[in-house]
Amino acid sequence: PDLPVLHPRITVVGVGGAGGNAVDNMIQSNLQGVNFVVANTDAQALEKSLCSKKIQLGINLTRGLGAGALPDVGRGAAEESIDEIMEHIRDSHMLFITAGMGGGTGTGAAPVIAKAAREAKAA
Repeated sequence: PDLPVLHPRITVVGVGGAGGNAVDNMIQSNLQGVNFVVANTDAQALEKSLCSKKIQLGINLTRGLGAGALPDVGRGAAEESIDEIMEHIRDSHMLFITAGMGGGTGTGAAPVIAKAAREAKAA
């Protein structure tokens, strides 16, 4: 019997500086079949990203100036921008969140994104 060819929708979200760098490396390595998104509080880092789908986290909270290595600021920025984040990941079958731990944006925002994605799948 012929089996249908299945194409899962895979999304990789790079959060913060390290996450954005990881996504840029994946794009440079020509990884195919993946939807890439970068999310950052730092507007300059977003501008330099190779990724075409960019989310400026916490515009009101950070004014594009980053999280200052404060995870609480990263968390608040993700909470402020969660609707936009969900628009990019809603139809994914698999979601990979890449972030460095130790700075503000990745450390604070990645758990917020993971929780929102999990809750959306359960709904």
